[in-house]
Amino acid sequence: MAGIYIHIPFCRSKCIYCGFYSVANTRQKEAFLAALKREVVLRSTYLAGQSVRTLYFGGGTPSLLSGEEIADILQTLTDAFPVVRDAEITLEANPEQLTPDYCRTLRGLGINRLSIGVQSFQYPVLRFMERRHTAVQASEAVHNAAAAGFDNLSLDLIYGVAERSDEQWAEDIGMALSMPIRHLSCYALTPEENSILYKQIQSRKHAPVDDEQAARQYEQLCRHLHETPFRHYEVSNFAMEGHESRHNAAYWDHTPYLGLGPAAHSFDGHSRQWNPANLSQYLHNIENHIPYEEREELDDTALYNEAVLLSLRTQKGLDLKYIQNRFGAERAQQLLHHFQHSVDPGFYKKEKDRLRLTESGLWFADGIAGDAFEL
Repeated sequence: MAGIYIHIPFCRSKCIYCGFYSVANTRQKEAFLAALKREVVLRSTYLAGQSVRTLYFGGGTPSLLSGEEIADILQTLTDAFPVVRDAEITLEANPEQLTPDYCRTLRGLGINRLSIGVQSFQYPVLRFMERRHTAVQASEAVHNAAAAGFDNLSLDLIYGVAERSDEQWAEDIGMALSMPIRHLSCYALTPEENSILYKQIQSRKHAPVDDEQAARQYEQLCRHLHETPFRHYEVSNFAMEGHESRHNAAYWDHTPYLGLGPAAHSFDGHSRQWNPANLSQYLHNIENHIPYEEREELDDTALYNEAVLLSLRTQKGLDLKYIQNRFGAERAQQLLHHFQHSVDPGFYKKEKDRLRLTESGLWFADGIAGDAFEL
């Protein structure tokens, strides 16, 4: 089984925190859509005939596409790849675009999961992040989607924002949980290097992010969701049973995937390939039958380190039997020894052949994994 990610690189405007590649206009949309169809043909053998169980429209803002444009992309993909009948098909959307008509159109096309970029229901926070929607629009978007037949809805929230108190963060969590959603993704405000926020911090127009506030609000989030049906299944993700993101879970399980569009990455189990994070360069490459910009072969050490990093971010944890079978008994033994002697016992649990981080440990997941890497 495999997945396909489609990067739609257009936004109405750039949010202050966003580090993903996008352009703040749609002038080249027609050229992009034509190039995307050509790229599908160029990459049609990449997954070696594996069944595709997830399609994910990310961005950028995929909800800027019309129903006809999305239908055309879906038809192109299903013509080129063996997409299974019950595939999870996700589209990221901004609340202001999710009108009743648009939601019905998306559902009619077979989109069965929406990831809605709410980020907050507090006006000062939305204004700071330069979001274009209001709290009312966010609420209406979720209810419009539910009324259109979507029963697999996810919301994004961002915490660690100086403009929002702990009490207001609790209100945001409560507001999200009062809605007919099945999945919640919550991220700490992070000044990505190519974001507006990063540049403002560097130029001292904005204060650095308060890590203590972020850690406190993460703990607050975890405590709140413990009392709900939402299960903490990955560092930043919570879901009701059966509504975990199948697409993202495939990334964490090292499942092969194909990335289409500018800045998109692909993984075939042995190497990574990626497109340029530049729309004009992407269009040029596809026009000249160049299917990807760069390629990195992953040696055994790199694959081992990735397996440690990705699995420790999940509730399933790190399977020592898998490490032993895939990378050798010595590595599995060294890994267990490292945890027993170098990792705070409050940060992990050993359950049979698995190492799982506790909720406290998940906050430090990347650092714990990095300390266990083989150099």
